[in-house]
Amino acid sequence: MNKNIVCLGGGIGTVNLIKGLKDHVDDITVVVSMADEGGSSGRLRRMFKMFPPGDIISCMAAFYKGKNSNVSKLLTYRFPGNRYGKDGDLSGHKLGNLIMVALKNITGSFDEAIFLFQHIFDISGKFLPATVETVTISAKTIEGKEIFGEENIDLGKYTGKRILDEVYVHPADVHTPKAVGDALEQADVVVAGPGDLYTTILPVLIISDIKKFLTQTKKKKIFIVNVANKPFETKGYDVSDYIDAVKKHLGVFPFDSIVVNNNYGITIPKKLHYSYVKNSRMQKKDIHVQCISDDLVDEAFPIYHSSAKLAKTIMENI
Repeated sequence: MNKNIVCLGGGIGTVNLIKGLKDHVDDITVVVSMADEGGSSGRLRRMFKMFPPGDIISCMAAFYKGKNSNVSKLLTYRFPGNRYGKDGDLSGHKLGNLIMVALKNITGSFDEAIFLFQHIFDISGKFLPATVETVTISAKTIEGKEIFGEENIDLGKYTGKRILDEVYVHPADVHTPKAVGDALEQADVVVAGPGDLYTTILPVLIISDIKKFLTQTKKKKIFIVNVANKPFETKGYDVSDYIDAVKKHLGVFPFDSIVVNNNYGITIPKKLHYSYVKNSRMQKKDIHVQCISDDLVDEAFPIYHSSAKLAKTIMENI
């Protein structure tokens, strides 16, 4: 299908999305949050004063269309050891992240490094940082406690009720690169999610230029609700709570459609502490949005979407 799709997010949810979409659409742009401070990306961000490379690398590896499946495995290979280890250690780093550091140092530019990375590994698509500079985030819990830093928020490194209420980007007045604005203007469809709501998706949506575009454009916009709730972010959330969270941060819920999973029949392992996002209160919302409900769960790992199922549903509704 000759559609131009822009995906907003960048984490594992976006990875699963584009793994499926790449078999149906060639013209895909991924806009990735630059707030990541944890793991390999955070360590490299601190050491080399650069954008965190991890999510962009994962998305590029997912979009690889060549016949050699070892390329994607190579780019996402993680050296043994603690990914949250000492900044100077090799342990826990993803090889693709290290290659991106080298290319950034060679070219002197993160944008040029991405271009060269794609050329070397024959990866199509467009992969863009959401902001012109690195950003940090903070969040407020439902008890009003402020948490600073993506890693602390992501891993629940705080006490009290670990359910989030609001997220903030610092600096607040950061803007997007021109390439992001151009991609959004040229898009036929804009897709947000799936992914960690407060640490991956909202940190992209609340960037002023992106927020303005979403709230003003008449282009088709789809929001993909997560299959399962992350215990340190959205514990107990219903589909309607995702809508409310977006509305709280953007002033309106600007999406035409939401895509939700309706298969809760596969048991999520208790050790993961995740639970399915149910859709029990959506019909009570005073909001005009198409709800696309389908079996979207990855049966092998049911906290995530199936790439094939999700792509099929998206393609049937654009």
